[in-house]
Amino acid sequence: MAPRFSHEFRVRYAECDAQGCVFNAQYLAYFDLAITELWREAFGGYGWMTAEGVDMMVAEASVRYRAPVRFDEWIEISVAVERMGETSMTTAYTVRCDDQPRAEGWLRHVFIDRERFTKQEIPPAVRKGLKPYLEVEEASA
Repeated sequence: MAPRFSHEFRVRYAECDAQGCVFNAQYLAYFDLAITELWREAFGGYGWMTAEGVDMMVAEASVRYRAPVRFDEWIEISVAVERMGETSMTTAYTVRCDDQPRAEGWLRHVFIDRERFTKQEIPPAVRKGLKPYLEVEEASA
């Protein structure tokens, strides 16, 4: 099994709802933060890819909430690349607090040409950088 990338941070007050828990939609923002940090570690950051005319868009998202996270708690978000196809990839996320899973989810991103907004193959540099985090062999499409 491939190593999972992880990123830790403290929950800010503005991320919480009226019950004092992290607002449900905030978990997708947390997933975005974690994949941005994975990008930075895997190949230096997201900016080089967009400068090359390539971007990616979320095509599907899922979150399963297991237990609340509250203001000022430290959380760790781990990311694994579950699948890399020709033009899309799926990443899996686990949010932990005090070593306990609090939420899980996944995102499917589609790579696109930034000017035409059409599907594009995953760039070779992205494949190479993410290969250490790939949990299964690469798939087609």
